[in-house]
Amino acid sequence: MASPISAGSSGTRKIAIMIAGRIGLAFVTLFLVSLIVFAISDLLPGDAAQEALGQSATPAQVAALRHEMGLDRPAHVRFGGWITGLAGGDAGTSLVANMPVGEIISQRLPNSLLLAAFTALVSVPLALSIGIASAMNRGGRLDRALNIATLSMVALPEFLVATLAVLIFSVHLRWLPSISMVPEDAGWGEMFQSFAMPVGALTVVVVAQMARMTRAAVVDQLDRPYVEMALLKGLSRRAIIVSHVLPNAVGPIVNAMALSMSYLLGGAIIVETIFNYPGLASLMVNAVTSRDMPLLQACAMIFCSVYLLLMLIADVVAILANPRLRTA
Repeated sequence: MASPISAGSSGTRKIAIMIAGRIGLAFVTLFLVSLIVFAISDLLPGDAAQEALGQSATPAQVAALRHEMGLDRPAHVRFGGWITGLAGGDAGTSLVANMPVGEIISQRLPNSLLLAAFTALVSVPLALSIGIASAMNRGGRLDRALNIATLSMVALPEFLVATLAVLIFSVHLRWLPSISMVPEDAGWGEMFQSFAMPVGALTVVVVAQMARMTRAAVVDQLDRPYVEMALLKGLSRRAIIVSHVLPNAVGPIVNAMALSMSYLLGGAIIVETIFNYPGLASLMVNAVTSRDMPLLQACAMIFCSVYLLLMLIADVVAILANPRLRTA
């Protein structure tokens, strides 16, 4: 029979192999995504040269500018140069602004991170509270009410939530500005007014799914035999939830949080555009309009990288939270 030390060493080795496999798979996925992003962006009609010169430009003028921008090179040559530069930390030069793409993104990325941080700060505790309360009152009136509320929130698309928020709070009540522009010297009051509607719209988008998946994870644990044993020993349901259920449900809950936060990326594109928020998502929309392919591709890769990073964190937490792997 294997000793506890050898069993623990085997479990650690198994965990390390699984985590390394997840990381390797993430890099392979990121490379495949780069191929897809480049191919789709290359299929967009028109290019930066045509957009810059306008419809009145002659074919010779467009061809000369395309040659100057390097757009007339074969696709595989452009992809090779782009992916090589990207791997070295150089995302290229914007075809429209004639600036390094990294410099343009560095001006917008902090705004998107700030919006995501505020949204997570509001949505994660709210979703956990709703999910746990619904699971603890399974089948009761509170559970039914919360299920109806979350289902209704799931059915609402983010563009509708954002548009209704503008109509109610900006047009009719005039409480909040419809454009979310935050000055550098803004106080807490101005920051709250600028972030209230974008954060609220994104919270509605992500909190419902996160709450429902949290409820499902907690309910799954409540049906386990150890919960019944703890009840027979006289422990209160609150103590069981805090001390036993949540630690065992942390893997699915973190996975639910990661999935919801990754969905936040798609919602941010629409919300930032509606509220004219100067973030990375609205920058990507502008890049599509102007056919600025290096900027578009870099923004898309950042979104994909964040999504893969969230999924990787969720996988690692699920692996580490599994006691069978630690004692294998």
